Amino acid sequence: MKEEYDFSKGERGKFFRDNAKLNLPVYLDDEVQSYLQERARSKGMEVTQLVNEMLRQDIKLIETVK
Repeated sequence: MKEEYDFSKGERGKFFRDNAKLNLPVYLDDEVQSYLQERARSKGMEVTQLVNEMLRQDIKLIETVK
């Protein structure tokens, strides 16, 4: 690394986008991923769709117990 960097010609917020969407990576254990892939395949859907449905059900359950 340099001792010093020149930011005098920098432009604040040049790449900032207020409406940018952030997709978070989710890392699953191998056995969990295998189970979900098999379950999704048997239902004829994508793993993403299956996981979202499962999480929505969990959210509903949590909200009813509050």
